[in-house]
Amino acid sequence: MPKHVKKVELLSPAGNLLKLKIALSYGADAVYGGVSHFSLRNRAGKDFDLESFQEGIEYAHHLGKKVFVTINGFPFNSQIKLLEDHIIKMAQLKPDAFIVAAPGVIKLAKSLAPHIPIHLSTQANVLSVLDAEVFYEMGVKRIVAARELSLSDAVEIKKHLPDLELEIFIHGSMCFAFSGRCLISSLQNGRVPNRGSCANDCRFDYEYYVKNPDNGVMMRLEEEEGVGTHIFNAKDLNLASHIVEILDSGAIDALKIEGRTKSTYYAGLTARTYRMAIDDYYNNEQNPMLYQSELHTLKNRGFTDGYIIRRPFERLDTQNHQSAISEGDYQVSGEVDESGEYFLCKYTTKIGQTYEIIAPLGSKIESVVNDMGKIYTYNDRHYLCLYKIILQNNQELSEIHSGNINPVRLPHKLPAYSFLRIQTNSKEN
Repeated sequence: MPKHVKKVELLSPAGNLLKLKIALSYGADAVYGGVSHFSLRNRAGKDFDLESFQEGIEYAHHLGKKVFVTINGFPFNSQIKLLEDHIIKMAQLKPDAFIVAAPGVIKLAKSLAPHIPIHLSTQANVLSVLDAEVFYEMGVKRIVAARELSLSDAVEIKKHLPDLELEIFIHGSMCFAFSGRCLISSLQNGRVPNRGSCANDCRFDYEYYVKNPDNGVMMRLEEEEGVGTHIFNAKDLNLASHIVEILDSGAIDALKIEGRTKSTYYAGLTARTYRMAIDDYYNNEQNPMLYQSELHTLKNRGFTDGYIIRRPFERLDTQNHQSAISEGDYQVSGEVDESGEYFLCKYTTKIGQTYEIIAPLGSKIESVVNDMGKIYTYNDRHYLCLYKIILQNNQELSEIHSGNINPVRLPHKLPAYSFLRIQTNSKEN
């Protein structure tokens, strides 16, 4: 049985306006994102401008949901005036919180926008009651704990500071360095990780060489077969099978998904799966095999449950030395637009091929058969089979490929932002 009444908050990444809408549609209670290079993911920040970010905040608030602004970079002295202007502009959009990493930026934000709550970024590396107390006394409302935090330590922090909210990451990419404190990208590419421009050098494969200091001869070392050369490559975090333990602790107020630069399908599928797991918990149900089967449809580097359940020295499966990325079990073939009447092709789509429909939880999907195709239900899952491929401009095709950006008509209206997917290891469903 749940030990606390207040429901945990599910927080999803919003790399752009479309991903924001998808994450909220698929079950996120709140999203986080940013506009400028003061966010640690400035690549994602470039997908938002001031107008679209404001639209996203208004959209979320209309749904009764929240938007947190990432201002979690570490500014240079030369950027302080720009940062001040940025904080004022962001505050005018009326977000629900600022996510900040540097103590100086916390002080600045509280001075310029005292009405905006402050959430402390995971980059601040909070692992103990001592550090948590310092930031709490500075006025921080919520701490996004370091990924290395254990659940028992989270419980201790909550006991000591019951009014301080605690948020932890439950899914997404992991940095091989301590809470992202990495310099490899800066050294090799001049791109500073903690100022938003990480080149992900840890994902590369590396060759090993030895040098004889007496004669300067350089020799390449041969790798033992099966060992792999992705020596810094961390697996992706996946805590879907540990929701009960985490929520039973009573210490965690919010569960956070990483991935502002990931796909729209990732934004929707992760929100949908963890929404399901959270709701199941409060209904005294659990189906971890289902959650895992869904999450394994995503591209990933292999999965690990990280450090919240076990201490770092107990972990033996956090690295993937073979590959920086692997395909998921499914390929997304189409993405339904906001109207629900058309989809955009994301992969080769053919007449007569069956595609599974993935929609927000609780969506109503009507079974139909007409001259354009059929939509039907089998074993509680929904499917689409096209008899014709007709574009919005009435052009008819025998198949369509991802390079074609023309919307394709559906046989019947589907829930907005639904996805059409197919198993990659089968030709037919």
